[in-house]
This record gives sequence, C-alpha cells and structure tokens, in this order.
Amino acid sequence: MQKSTNVLLRVNGRKLPDPSEFEWGLQDISASDSGRTQDTMMHKNRVGQKRTIQVAWNGPTRATCAEILQAVNPEYFTVEYPDLMSGEQETRTFYVGDRTAPYKVWWDGYEIISKLSFKLIEV
Repeated sequence: MQKSTNVLLRVNGRKLPDPSEFEWGLQDISASDSGRTQDTMMHKNRVGQKRTIQVAWNGPTRATCAEILQAVNPEYFTVEYPDLMSGEQETRTFYVGDRTAPYKVWWDGYEIISKLSFKLIEV
C-alpha cells in the first residue's frame, strides 16, 4: 500500500475533510456525429476527455455536511486532487452533480446522517 503525501481534496483553495470514498474517473467526450455506421463500425470521434471524482463521507456531522456542501455550492469551483492519469497533484475547474445524504432521526431525538455523496465533474 502506498502512503499519500498529497491533499486529497481542496476546493477553491480550502482543504475539505478527507472523504471516506474517493473514486477518480476519466470520461471521453465524443463528437455529435459519433456512432455506428451500417457496417457496424464504431466511429467514436473523441474530441476531448474530462475528469470525474465521486466522493462520499460516511457518518458526517451536520456541521461537516454544511462545510462540504457550502464549498461545492458555487456553479463552478477549482478542485485540487491527486490525478491518476498524470500522476501529479492537479487543480482543475469542476461543477457538482446531485448531492445526497440519507438522514434519519430516531424517536428519542438522536439523528444520524449515514453518508454524504456526490460527483464532481470537470467543466
């Protein structure tokens, strides 16, 4: 196992709590005329690639949720993260997908947020 010396996630220059889950992804962007022709040949016509990062925090407090959600609330923001394609720490501009957090309040007032999760998508 390799020990990381990089910050796992920094948004607009601010370090966020380390997520419980961090999944790096690379998405190919194809031209609008891409697809299969009658001879069944695929014409992908890649015009670019974009990074995605799926992140989740297990059992966060309300305060931790608020800190994270406020950081990714702007329409666009910079994210510093370890990029697996380059092998370097990189900073790119992202936006956030749907944010979810299953939440339960018990009869005695005890509450638990089981997980906060969302996907960051490169602009």
